Amino acid sequence: MTALFRYGWAFFAIGGVWQALSLLLGEFVLPRPFMVLAAFSEAVCDTGFLAHAGESAWRVCTGLCLAWAFGFPMGILLGCRRKLDAMMAPIVFLTYPVPKIVFLPVFFSLFGLGDLPRSVLIALTVGYQILVVTRASVLNLDPKYLDSFLSLGGSRKDLMRHVLIPAALPDAVTALRVASGTAVAVLFMAESFATRKGLGFLIMDAWGRGDQIEMFTGIMAMSLVGLCLYGLSNLLERFLCPWKSHPAENDLVFKES
Repeated sequence: MTALFRYGWAFFAIGGVWQALSLLLGEFVLPRPFMVLAAFSEAVCDTGFLAHAGESAWRVCTGLCLAWAFGFPMGILLGCRRKLDAMMAPIVFLTYPVPKIVFLPVFFSLFGLGDLPRSVLIALTVGYQILVVTRASVLNLDPKYLDSFLSLGGSRKDLMRHVLIPAALPDAVTALRVASGTAVAVLFMAESFATRKGLGFLIMDAWGRGDQIEMFTGIMAMSLVGLCLYGLSNLLERFLCPWKSHPAENDLVFKES
């Protein structure tokens, strides 16, 4: 089964379920998929709609970049520096379960009502996930690999470059890929308050006016943003971790013996 066929089947399966639910619940609650697709095809030619989509894409991409710039190096440091980890790990694990979205008003007070507080909120939420996963990946590395590398004459700097970072990269990128959905969810919440830009604002504004078609058009656009982030994470993994195979993404071939 080719990838094109699999994704095509998934697309029509989702559309079929959507159509059935629309007939069951009514078009006012859930518009029919072809109506939303038609509205979306018109919206992508509208400069106002594209401005909202571009604003959302900028905010979430900035947040994810900040999350990676903070979470990955910090996870590496905590994983390989035991004294630092002993001091910082309790702080991380006490603050990790706190829902970061509750700090949105605080960020508004600190950074104003522009893009920065929303991007920082996404960075804080996703950065914790990357940090925790990266730290665990380094801590779970077999010490025999580290001892062998050092016994062969490798320096601490070389150990970081050739062992610790490559070992942590696959898990860290996986955390980034999984967190892309979380980032879009946080983006929606952050754009629901004190802004007139972004897909989150567009969705809530359409909901307030009772325009279900426009609301679902915004939902579809935000879903595509999340899908693009997921795809970019896959490309990033292929670039940063070329040695890593993807058996789950390939078809299983059973041959008769």
